[in-house]
Amino acid sequence: MELRYAELDDLSQILELYKNLNPDDIPIDSSQAQQIWKDSVNRNIIKYIVAVDSTKIIATCNIAIILNLTRSGRPYGIIENVITDNSYRRQGIGKSIIGKAIEYAKENNCYKVVLLSSSKRKEAHQFYESIGFNSISKKGFEIRL
Repeated sequence: MELRYAELDDLSQILELYKNLNPDDIPIDSSQAQQIWKDSVNRNIIKYIVAVDSTKIIATCNIAIILNLTRSGRPYGIIENVITDNSYRRQGIGKSIIGKAIEYAKENNCYKVVLLSSSKRKEAHQFYESIGFNSISKKGFEIRL
């Protein structure tokens, strides 16, 4: 298994994985996806991490680095869209991609990393806690638009 930052050619495989993450989502328009992808890959504010088995992307997540005026100007990271192909779960791959995202946050002097997960995904919550995330110190809120 190879662990690396995503490249421009990885979009179609990542979109396939995302079908398992949010199966009820309306598929994104191809040209819109390509534009978002190019912007994401070409900027250094967000990174997509992928795990690859041979040539198949089997897991991914992304991390955004958010600039900050508190904490002595140190930024923070937000990890989102964590997904591992069903047939590759429970092999440490999710832990590896999240570990690489945390490494990226450390390289960018982040003081913390936040990870959000659907309140319905209890098994995922146990996994995140097992790798060091804390669900007690903060409470997340959102407004769907």
